[in-house]
Order: sequence, then structure tokens, then C-alpha cells
Amino acid sequence: MDFDQLITFLEVAKQGSFSRAGEKVFRSQSAVSAQIRQLEQEYGDRLLDRSGKSVKLTPAGQVFYEYAERLKNLRDESLMAVADHGRTPRGTLLVGANEATCLYVLPEVFAEYCRRYPAVQISIYRNFSYKILEKLETGAIDVGILTLPVKSSSLKTQPIFRDKLMLMLSPRNPLSRLKVVSVKDIVKQPLLFPKTGHTRRLMDRLFREHASQLQIRMELPSVGMIKSFVAADLGVSLISAAFARDDVDAGRVKLIDLADVELWRELGLAYRRDRTLPRSTTAFIALLRERAPKKAEASANAQ
Repeated sequence: MDFDQLITFLEVAKQGSFSRAGEKVFRSQSAVSAQIRQLEQEYGDRLLDRSGKSVKLTPAGQVFYEYAERLKNLRDESLMAVADHGRTPRGTLLVGANEATCLYVLPEVFAEYCRRYPAVQISIYRNFSYKILEKLETGAIDVGILTLPVKSSSLKTQPIFRDKLMLMLSPRNPLSRLKVVSVKDIVKQPLLFPKTGHTRRLMDRLFREHASQLQIRMELPSVGMIKSFVAADLGVSLISAAFARDDVDAGRVKLIDLADVELWRELGLAYRRDRTLPRSTTAFIALLRERAPKKAEASANAQ
């Protein structure tokens, strides 16, 4: 058995398909089948059931799957340990963040990190905060950038970025002439809501007592879509000021303070308290801590 066969087996089991697994490991379906046959010959038993519409683990395959995962994790740990042996960070940085953070907060951080540590490969797990928490708990990623507060006794967190939520609207909207706007004025406007996330929860709380007046025109899955539709004057929304900075500079949208409430979004880095972090991760954490005051200052100036 070699590790290519091991990785291919794990991917087939996860995907439930030889063809989809082949796409993930960059091999043809026939090559994947050949690798699985070699494994089954070596272990003397069928590991995968190919009789149904999807490929499933046999009882022997279920036993082997647990060992395969452990072997893969052990190999990854050994590679990381060797990479950490030198003084300069190498290996892979495993970091988790949501889409908006990846797009609007981290690019400059990653650019500086790559400049300082070109030997490190960055692997980004992009998902919601609760999914990133799960990956941190299981050790699948080393560090996460999450919306605070985080409720987990096993994780250490540190604030790195704080940003005000503001009303975002088209320059063509009559409210754009105001310096501040009240919640009562906002609820008279067509609203664009994010489907999920921290901002959605804040908006739900903010507009709860005005539920009968709300005109929710759309619920949208991404910050990028919300910004585009606001720019097209389809409605107004709340957004973290840093996420809209480029659009404000380009004149596509305007940001206005809320008159009767202040809402904030705070991001923090999180990692396991009980893990010895690889050097690639400690270097990333140090860089985030170094840049946190600059990010906060830039956010304040933008407002």
C-alpha cells in the first residue's frame, strides 16, 4: 500500500463515487478503480460495495477507513513536525474564515504573510463561524478567524478587528443626503437581508419591534450580492463598513450612521489551548496581532 492508494480510497468513500473521487485526486476513473483493486488484493477483502447507485463501504471497508484516516493524519503530523524543525516556517497554514472575512479583511494579511514566509502553503477553509468552530475542535484546521464572542472552553481567542455596522444604500436613494438615519426611516425602505450570519441576527433583533412594517425585498446569500443589489437601488441593508469601503470609494454605494443605535462586528482569532501549534501557524497569529491595531485604525478612518 502507498499513500496515493490510501488518499484515493478515502476520497472514494467520502464522495461515494469513483468518478467524483477521480476529479478530486486528478486521476481517471479507471486509474482510481485500479488503485482500489490493488488495495483490496493486498488486504484480501472487498473494501467498497459497488452494487448500488453510489459506492459504499463494506464492513471490512469501515474497519479500514478508520485506520486510513489515522494513517493520513499521522503522515500530515510528521510532515508538519519536519517542516517545523527549521527556523523558517514551512509546511501548510490551515486557516478557517467566512467568505466576507476572506474577501475584505484577510487579503492584505495573506499578502504580507506570503512575502515573509514564501515556503508556506496556505490552505483556507471557507465557511460559517460555527463550521469553523467544529473544524478547530477536531483539529482539522489550526487557526480560525471568527465573529466574537466565541463560546468554547477549549479555544483561546483574541480580538483582532472591530468594525461598525452602517446603513448601506444607493446614492440615488433620498436617504443618502442624510448624515444619520433612524430605524423608523429605515423600515420604510425595501430591505435586503443576508440569509444567515452575524449581521442577519443583528438585523432581526434591530427590526423585531417593527416586524409589521418591514419590506424585506430579498434574502441574499453573500455580501457581494447585497452590495451589487444595493448599488442597483433595489433596497438598503446593513453592512460592516470595511466590507463596503471599495464600493464607497467608487461611488457605487453610500454608508450612513444609525441615529439611535450603534452596532459592531468584532473578529477574533481562535485556536486550541491544548495544541502545540506549527510554526507556520504561530507566525500567522503573530502577524495578525501585529496588524490588529492598524486594522482598527483604518476602520475608524473609513467611517
